[in-house]
Parts: sequence; C-alpha cells; structure tokens
Amino acid sequence: MFKLDSDYDAAGDQEQAIEKLVDQIHSGQQRCVLLGVTGSGKTFAMAKVIERVQLPTLILSHNKTLARQIWQEMSNLFPHNSVEYFVSYYDYYQPEAYIPGRDLYIDKELQLNERIEQERFSTVASLVSRPDVITVGTVSTIYGLNPPEVFQQNHLRVHVGQKTDPQNLVREFVGLQYRRTSGEIVRGDVRLRGEVLDVWMPSRDDPIRIRFGWEGVERIQVCEAVSWEPLDEFEEVWIHPREFYMTSEESFNEALEDIEKELEDRVDWFESKGKDIEAHRLEQRTRFDLEMLNEVGSCKGVENYSMHFDRRSRGKRSFCLLDFFSSNADQFHGGSDRYLVIMDESHVTLPQVGGMHGGDFSRKKNLVDFGFRLPSAFDNRPLRIDEFQDLIPRMIYVSATPGERELRHLAEVTGQEVPEGLMHIDGGGGASKAQIKKPISKHSMEEMLQKIDGISTMEIRPTGLLDPKIEVRSTEGQVQDLLSEINQRVEKDERVLVTVMTIKFAEEVAEYLERMGVKAHYLHSEIDTLERTEIIKALRLGLIDVIVGINLLREGLDIPEVSLVAIFDADKQGFLRNERSLLQTIGRASRNSNGSVILYGDSVSPAMEAAISQTVRRRRVQSKFNEDNGISPKSIQKELPVMGSEIEDLLSGVAGKGAEGGRRMVAKAPGKRGLEGLTQKFRLGAGVWNNSGSVLENVSQPDWIEEEVEDDTGERGELVSRLKQEMHQAAERLDFERAAELRDRIFKLQNTTN
Repeated sequence: MFKLDSDYDAAGDQEQAIEKLVDQIHSGQQRCVLLGVTGSGKTFAMAKVIERVQLPTLILSHNKTLARQIWQEMSNLFPHNSVEYFVSYYDYYQPEAYIPGRDLYIDKELQLNERIEQERFSTVASLVSRPDVITVGTVSTIYGLNPPEVFQQNHLRVHVGQKTDPQNLVREFVGLQYRRTSGEIVRGDVRLRGEVLDVWMPSRDDPIRIRFGWEGVERIQVCEAVSWEPLDEFEEVWIHPREFYMTSEESFNEALEDIEKELEDRVDWFESKGKDIEAHRLEQRTRFDLEMLNEVGSCKGVENYSMHFDRRSRGKRSFCLLDFFSSNADQFHGGSDRYLVIMDESHVTLPQVGGMHGGDFSRKKNLVDFGFRLPSAFDNRPLRIDEFQDLIPRMIYVSATPGERELRHLAEVTGQEVPEGLMHIDGGGGASKAQIKKPISKHSMEEMLQKIDGISTMEIRPTGLLDPKIEVRSTEGQVQDLLSEINQRVEKDERVLVTVMTIKFAEEVAEYLERMGVKAHYLHSEIDTLERTEIIKALRLGLIDVIVGINLLREGLDIPEVSLVAIFDADKQGFLRNERSLLQTIGRASRNSNGSVILYGDSVSPAMEAAISQTVRRRRVQSKFNEDNGISPKSIQKELPVMGSEIEDLLSGVAGKGAEGGRRMVAKAPGKRGLEGLTQKFRLGAGVWNNSGSVLENVSQPDWIEEEVEDDTGERGELVSRLKQEMHQAAERLDFERAAELRDRIFKLQNTTN
C-alpha cells in the first residue's frame, strides 16, 4: 500500500535506527525517540518507517515553512500515495482578537481562506475515502473540526446508471451547502444547464460534469476548469460537503435555538452587571450571525458555535484531525488505534502543542468578556496537552536534540526509572505534573541520553560529512574579526550565517557588513514568513552572502552552501544560548565539507561546554566510520531554488499529490516583473527588503513614516491613507502597540485645524 520510490537506500547508521523504530512500534511501544543529527536523513528515515509499518501517518511540524518542506519531500518519496498538507488559517493570519487597553478589535482575516480550505478539504476527503494517507501539518491540527461521522454522513455518491432527476440532485447539493449559480462556476458552486450538471468541490482543481440521459446519470467526467475539456471519466464520484461544519436539519435547528438561549442568558448577565455596551455589542453581532446561519447555512466565524452544532457539552474537547485518522484506521486498517504520529523537531513542537490551549484561552477571554463572542466560543479550542497525548496511540519524537519531556516520556512508557535530572519535568509528554521544582543547576542533554535506553540514533551522515569544527573567540573586535572570515568564504563562493541576541543588533550587523561591501541581510520575526523563504533562497543563489538572524536560523534550515556559522554572545545563559539551541545552530554548518563554527564569548558556559563536547565526540565517531569504510566527505548537492517559486506555490497553485504535483490552489500568480523585483532586492543591500514599494506587504516601518508633511490638505490626506495602511499591517502582524500609535497619529492629523 505505502510504497517508497527512491533512487537511494538507507546508509550509514540509518538502517539500524529504522529497524529499531519498526521493532518498537510492532511491539506496541507507545512512544519512541529518534535522535538524528542534522543532515543524517531524518525525513528519509521517517519515510522508510512508514513503508515498513504500513500505517496512515500524521507528521507534525512546529511551523508551516518546515511542514511545507517535509510535505514536498514526502510527495516525491510516495508519488503513488496520498500525501496531504494541512494547516490552519491561524498559521497565516491573525485570528479574531480584542486588545482592551487599546480598544482595538482585530477581525478575522479571510484573504487566503479559500486556498487553505482547499488543502484542508483534500486532506479530510482522502482520510475518509482511502487507506494510504500521509498528512504533513503544523500543530494547528489539534484545532476543532466536525466529527468524522458527520462528514461521512453528509456526502453524496453519484454513479453512472443512477436513476435520478437533475433537479433532485441539485437540491441535494444545495443541502451540502453548495451555491447554485447560472453563470461562471467556482469552487463550492453547482450549475445546471439542461441535461448537464456541473459541480466543483472545494478540494479539487478541476470541476466535475455529470451528464444525464433518459435513464438518469449517463456520464461522469472530470473537466479542465477553463476550457471544460474532459480530462478523465469515472463510473462513480464521491461529493463531499462545501463546508466543514455540517449537521442534520434537525440538529441545525436545535443548535440555533441553543445559540439563541445562550445569547439571551449572556445579554441578561451583562445588563445585570451594568455592561450595556457589551450587551448591545454581543446582541448585534450574534443576531447577525444567526441571520446568516438561517439564510445561507454558515457565517463568518461559524467555528465559534461548533459546540452547539456538534451537540457537545460545555468543556468537552472538540473533534480534530486526529479523530479523522482514528476513523481512517478503523475503516481501513482494522482498529481505531492503527495509525502513527511523527513529531518532527519535537523539542520545539511538543512545547508548542502544550502552549496552544493557554494562548487560545487568553485570546478568547477578551472576546467573551467584552461582548464580541458568546462563552461557547471557549469550546472551539485546541486540545489540551493531556487530551493530545491520550488520543495518540503511537508517536515517534524526532529531533537532533530531543527535549527533556520526550526523554522522560520514553522512560515512562518503557518502564525505566526516570533519571533524577528529569524529575522536574512534566510527565506523560507534558500531560502530568512534575514531582519536584526546577533545580538551579540542570544536567546536560548528553548526560540524560546516557541514562535512558531505547533511543534510536543516527549520527553517521550518508554523505560522510563530519560535524563542523568549533572555535571559541573573544568578543573584543568580534564584528571586524567576523568580516575577515566572511571575506574568505565569499572568495570561495560559500555562505555565512550569523546569529545574535536582538532584532536591533541583527539589523545593525547586517547594515555594517553591507557598508563594508558584503551582500548581507537580516532575518527575524518581524519579517513575513514568505519573505523569510525568499531571503534564504537568495542566500543559496548568491544574491546575498550573509544572513544575520536570531533564533530563526535553527531547526530544519537546509542550506548546504553555508560553510560558516558565527554565534555572538555564545556564553550568555538562557533559551537562545542553551545546549539544545547551540547544537541546533551549530548543525547549520554540517551540510558543507568545509563547515566550521565560531563561538564569540569571553568565557565558556556549561551549555557551550556540553555542545562542544558532543560535537567533538560525534566528529570522532564519524571520522572513524569514514576511515573504516573508505568514505570521503562530500558537501550535500541540492538543486538550487527559483526566486518567487514558493510565493507562486502558496499564492497561485501549488504542487499537489506526487512528484508531478497537481494544482490544488487557485489565485492570480505574481507577474514576471514582480518576481524579478524579488530578485532585484538583494542587489540593493541590507534592509531594503522591507521598503514601502515591496512586492509583498512591508512588515517593518517604512521610510516615509517619519517624514514631515506641510500643512496641506492633499499631502495630509495622502499621509493619512498611507498611515492607515501601515496601521492595518501592524495589527495583522500582532504589533498592536505600533498599530495604536499609528491610530493616534491618524486621529491627530484628521482633527488638525487649519
């Protein structure tokens, strides 16, 4: 069923790690740990495990960029299976929120919902209809969905020879929330012209044409979306609902009554507390939603009423993608627990899962307290960490630096005594309380690894590459010292990554290097995700030679052209300079045969000592393996990217299933000129990526913000317009303080008397 298609096989110590994982899964072990150093082929090892165990698999990642990368690799490795990509709107857009201190309400962004929805529908449709599904997604997969049973019940099967009237079929489609139209058809539409019925499912790039004859359905064709030329012909077709949140008519009406009752009770409560504004706001907003639900069967933010539509009691968890995997396993694999979850970069992904519930609750609390949403919105929530762990029958934690939660969880499920150095960590993979308080001094990761059995390890790279050489240097004159090192790499057509502690310092270093004639650029959290991707591509292509960043140059960053990683303030203790962070950052230089790392610090911290010790030990093991097997290290050869391709993928039509890739998303592609503009940016120097003329939305303060404007109505009006644009952009990137400052300035400009 799951068949891996690859020109190469396991090498180095991959095979023994894969065998160990497969044996553990077959023996019923609930949690496994794969420690794979950077460049050891963890994705390929995942694929081999999937092929061996033959189970539907969910691969979780901590961010959508890495998830997309893994999805593309898995699509190429499993061209004959269903490889899906599942993210949430919240991975791309600011969710609905209210900031009381600024009296700032941020509405839910709907710009790309159609494209995201298409990917999500495709995933769900595959899970309910075929056994060979691999889904790559972010931790947003723990957000709410309709129950799988509802999705399965609310569908329509049409087959050749079916005796039905076209009008009856249209009515059934409308019952699945499809829009009836007589003109141009788009996703989610149904159109009847004579004896021809066209329907376009949200999950597909190509509409379906159903032709009727005297006896009923005569032909079912898949057509090209523009020309309507037939592409394929089916005997049977399965039509899923247009919306995720579906229910029976009876349950739907009961849900509306429940919403009405909750609204009345909440309004009464607000009024009893003297909160008339909140009461009025809630009634107006909810009444509008109820009207939309009555008229069209859906509304903006319908997921906030999911508790009523699912008929769940208060506090009970919502259904999510894991329930669809359980249903798929029960339907095709002989048991609801017959599926696998792989958590990539588990040391950051697992804490993220644990933190999502609290973050969602905090955001919802403001919405509920100030009359924007009913209290039932709380129950449209992500899973708690304990619910998440209870749902998953078997999971592999994958990381080059497994976290303490994963190590303790492995010890617990295998019946080992939990080491003293892990007793301060929450048990059950974060689901239960720790026995002791966090100690002042902690044990190193290497110490903990030696005390726990059963870890599958990959330290030998198939390419023969060694861990990079590490050198510690003083902070005195560090920037000038780095400049000379950079110039040496540039002469060899190699790239450099520099990691610092603050956004401001990252920008200052990048701009200094630029003034010194180095093509440099900074990379930090204020830069949009799509732009980060293009910056990294520009580095690989040589449009820039150096990236200066903070903590974005770590997990999953695959840049074989990088031969030098420089870490400023390496001796500072804390999250950005702990043992795991240092090892992850050091690993960015491990894909190049000339890889080296410079740690700038005036002392050697315990974290530095532990990271250096591990790296030196692994270099020794790797070097001996190469000598014993006659292997010469070779830099990883990776196809160079194309500027703008990721943006085209995400905004115009992305590779879908298999190596060939079907187009599953629809939108206008950026023009050729726009893509050239992306490339051109990197010929201009550090910081210009975020100027006001960006092809993409600028994400930092444009140059014009501070310019003085004469007291002229026309010029003032133009400035107000530009300030409003910047205010909305600031709000979208969660920079609420900046948005409020801009709002106040706009108010002053608009109320200035001449």
